[in-house]
Amino acid sequence: MPELTRLDAGHAPAVLAFEIENRDYFAASVPERGDGYFERFAERFDALLAEQEAGVCAFHVLLDGDGTVLGRFNLVDIEDGAAELGYRVARRVAGRGVATATVLELCRLAAARYGLHTLRAATVHRNAASRRVLVKAGFVPAGPADPAHLGGEPGTWYARDLVHREQNGPS
Repeated sequence: MPELTRLDAGHAPAVLAFEIENRDYFAASVPERGDGYFERFAERFDALLAEQEAGVCAFHVLLDGDGTVLGRFNLVDIEDGAAELGYRVARRVAGRGVATATVLELCRLAAARYGLHTLRAATVHRNAASRRVLVKAGFVPAGPADPAHLGGEPGTWYARDLVHREQNGPS
């Protein structure tokens, strides 16, 4: 059974393997990170851990029983009870409900563990799978996203009120 766990330094090799293995798959639906991401991976990973330690972000990995990363699920720019959700799942588990189930789990954690009341997520228009995940997880369109935020591509912001959802039961 996959387990969602908070990112720690020990996850670095598995996260890098996940990103390399799925690089082409991700590039088909989201802006490509480029070679620089991989060349400076260790430095970037350490920066993520520092942001998490500072309470600005909360990074999570979805791990298979053998420690393989199946997905990354992140809460970034945590401020005033709100955060931005970002996620990606491995090609081998895509289309099986893994992303939706894990986004729902992270919504519960966001409210219970991190005290958040609102999440928002942006997705590029060409990423139909991500839009489906957000809608199934109770997010609603909240307006256009600045292409500068999405690697130069047009997209849409989605939002979810966690407090209202939790008080009135799951969707």
